[in-house]
Amino acid sequence: DDDAPDVVVIVLDDLGFAQLGSFGSDMATPHLDRLAADGLRFNRFHVTAMCSPTRASLLTGRNHHAVGMGFLVDLPVSHPGYTARLPKSAAPLPRVLRDAGYSTLAVGKWHLTPRWERTASGPFDRWPLGYGFERFYGFLQGDTNHYAPRLVRDNHYTEPPAAPEDGYHLSEDLADSAIRMILDQQQATPDKPYFLYFPLGATHAPHHVPRAWSDPYRGRFDQGWERWREETFARQTALGVVPGDTELSPRPPWIQDWRELDGDERRIFARMQEVYAGFLTHTDAQIGRLLDFLRRTGRLDNTLVLVLSDNGASAEGGRIGTLNEHRFTARSGDSAARNLAALDDWGGPATYPHYAWGWAWAGNTPLRLWKRYTWLGGTRAPLIAHWPRRVPDPGTIRTAFTHAVDLMPTILEACGVEPSTEVDGVPQQPVDGRSLLAVLDDRDAQLEAPTQYFEMLGSRSIVHGEWKATTDHVSRGVADEERLLPGSRDFAADRWSLFRLTDDFAEAHDVADQHPDVVRELAALWDAEAERNQVLPLDDRMQERLTAMIPPAWPPPARAAYVPGGTPVHDEALPLLFGGFELTADAEVPDGTVAAGVLCALGDLNGGFALYAHEGRLSFACSRAGDLDRVVAMEPLGTGRQRLGVRYEVGQEGEEEGKFILHVNGEDVATTSLGGPFPYTFQHGGAGLSVGYDTGLSVDPERYRPPFAWRGTLHELVIDTTQGQGREKPSAEDELRAALHSD
Repeated sequence: DDDAPDVVVIVLDDLGFAQLGSFGSDMATPHLDRLAADGLRFNRFHVTAMCSPTRASLLTGRNHHAVGMGFLVDLPVSHPGYTARLPKSAAPLPRVLRDAGYSTLAVGKWHLTPRWERTASGPFDRWPLGYGFERFYGFLQGDTNHYAPRLVRDNHYTEPPAAPEDGYHLSEDLADSAIRMILDQQQATPDKPYFLYFPLGATHAPHHVPRAWSDPYRGRFDQGWERWREETFARQTALGVVPGDTELSPRPPWIQDWRELDGDERRIFARMQEVYAGFLTHTDAQIGRLLDFLRRTGRLDNTLVLVLSDNGASAEGGRIGTLNEHRFTARSGDSAARNLAALDDWGGPATYPHYAWGWAWAGNTPLRLWKRYTWLGGTRAPLIAHWPRRVPDPGTIRTAFTHAVDLMPTILEACGVEPSTEVDGVPQQPVDGRSLLAVLDDRDAQLEAPTQYFEMLGSRSIVHGEWKATTDHVSRGVADEERLLPGSRDFAADRWSLFRLTDDFAEAHDVADQHPDVVRELAALWDAEAERNQVLPLDDRMQERLTAMIPPAWPPPARAAYVPGGTPVHDEALPLLFGGFELTADAEVPDGTVAAGVLCALGDLNGGFALYAHEGRLSFACSRAGDLDRVVAMEPLGTGRQRLGVRYEVGQEGEEEGKFILHVNGEDVATTSLGGPFPYTFQHGGAGLSVGYDTGLSVDPERYRPPFAWRGTLHELVIDTTQGQGREKPSAEDELRAALHSD
């Protein structure tokens, strides 16, 4: 079809309902606001409350459990709703469009490849190209360092095009790559339509942005989250994105009263939001560069652009926020004093920050709770649709209940592509969504009242006609929520609240006691939908699911040898270091030189370790989410070939901390005790083990800067964990925390 539109789907990460200017925010998002002014806003658009599940629903048109994505790909289990593997019976959108003659391009965050399948050896059938994209550039995990990401191009790992000290930022790189991909495609086949999937890593933590973007917000949020929420609510009602009869619920008791905070606390919390605002404005600017490029090509008028968030704002920074979100996974604590000390660097390369949950609460104004919960704060997200050739009334708002499952059928109808009934000989399962094209065409178009269930980590809700029922279940994984949020921790004790959505936009009025028959009907309907969509078994603690975790087809060895020359070895291919390990390098120090350089490195100063020589002396540094342990040999290394290494010994029974022991040619030469527990995982977005050099950001920036390659010959590096096997294993809580803080 010569008139087939191009399609661009932009997915923002952890963006709250109230954080775009066109949805009431005072944070600057001029490019997205222009898109909304020239297009449509949907104020009752819904997602699944988490990342991988929403992306699966978007790209398949099916409910997330129905395609095996009931939770994150980081914890794939053998229960049908949680395998993290899209079934052959649900061919994703890029595959369908590619078969119909579209070019299919993906740039950004993927997070749809199951754990154990993200190494350099694949398998690649669940990487982007395996799901129907012809080109991909971005990252596979749930988050990554925006200054030093672990990147993939098509089916192989690659290094960023510039170093952090050169001013590199991931969002800018992604925008450059998206523009270049489209330009290449159009110059080669100017009449061929394309589908660009552009899911940015922003605005997910880490909230990384240069100070030039955050400093203009100095003082903007000194009034605090409660006042900011009230001001935002006023703007929302004035804009019409929130009905005028909506009631703004009061501050819940677990959110700190800004008026009772001391000066340092206010300063810390305000700066967190300043950095987030700068991060969002920087992200908007990169999207603006892409949109300006499309305008210059003359094709934007016939491009269907959809912009959405994958869930509500994230409260995973907890009550006081964190300068390094990996501290939670590393079983390390945060403190106001630590946050205050890091405030001048907040958002820079030496931090991996996440704001306090008061800003997540405000960022979802006027809705309740946040990401990971099926209250509206987790499941109602902004959606902008822009298609000048098709939309008759730009700048208006669509109020129909819509869901991520509706996007694939909408795109297919817009492109004139019939849904596939069979792909590769496999009959396709029914699509759960419905096309929204009629709603784009006509604000008065009526959609049939839906029945839509929600479930995430045990939090459950269902929409049926004018009603929404929601449980008070408190999910596991975030310590402050487990400690402070009111509600049930037991499925048998969960209470269903009931809301009439036609006159209660924000779940402000629980009418369950007045309509017990409706509550019973909706609870039974949720059970039926759960059965139909493979939601069961429910297990918020992950204990049952983890016993059924799908193991790797090629388990990491207990002992492995590596040589320089390849790309960093993915974390998931390494021996499990948690229970104790020994690193030994077979290396040479050339005659007439002083030993220097990295023998191996994993991660960086935000979490990782490095074995290296500095000024002639063998050293080992380990950053436990920013807490650095360093051990240095007293004597300099001699020249010639030798065996250089470090051993991690787990603490004896009753001891939390272990020891790092340096050794040279079999002789122990220095020892230090860890200052805290060894992390279960360094959670560095698949940063991988570099052999013979470091990459990205240094683990120990006081002592070296990457690449700091080994000055000599490195014959082999051996990691041996055989002595630690069976001594200490990760718990279900470790696994859950690691998964949540990588999403």
